Amino acid sequence: MEYSFNVYNSLAAGGEVLALKKILPEIEGAPVIVCIGSDLSVGDSLGPVTGTKLKEKLKGTNVYVYGTLAKPITAHEVKYTNQFIKNTHPNSIVIAIDAAVGAAGDIGLIKIAKRGIKPGSGANKRLQKVGDVSVMGIVAEKSLFNYSLFSSTRLNIVYKMAEIIAEGVATFITEAMEGTHLKHCPEKAISALSF
Repeated sequence: MEYSFNVYNSLAAGGEVLALKKILPEIEGAPVIVCIGSDLSVGDSLGPVTGTKLKEKLKGTNVYVYGTLAKPITAHEVKYTNQFIKNTHPNSIVIAIDAAVGAAGDIGLIKIAKRGIKPGSGANKRLQKVGDVSVMGIVAEKSLFNYSLFSSTRLNIVYKMAEIIAEGVATFITEAMEGTHLKHCPEKAISALSF
């Protein structure tokens, strides 16, 4: 099942929390968040901007956030990231966040689904799937020239989406941690290793 929320809906972050609760009713261990994208293109920067905001919101928790403006995870790093996460967080739920292209009427939608993301698929790249749950922000219309559309995407919509996604995901994780006492789980990763 897939859930969609418009970036201009004031209840979008709350809806995102409810959707994540339906998709992940129980979480064992701290989840891992992988934010995919590049800071070199506005349209593709949704992941790193969201990752930066999530790192701030989840500071002091046992949740790992990979992919920020300081250390982005681009589509090229996906295969290494997947292997790193399997080795470092073998039993953790992985929430993947990325920008996407879609129909013209879908621009501004945040879509959440219980499946991973295939980064770069809008640009016809064939890369490995990332994550157990996907959070995608539709930032541009799908066309043969997706790269140029990503470059001409308005920063306002990307930033607004990043704020809503970060708020929803952080609230969901905080509530889940309070309910299952994840703050007391042992560290599952080597903090020196990060992307």
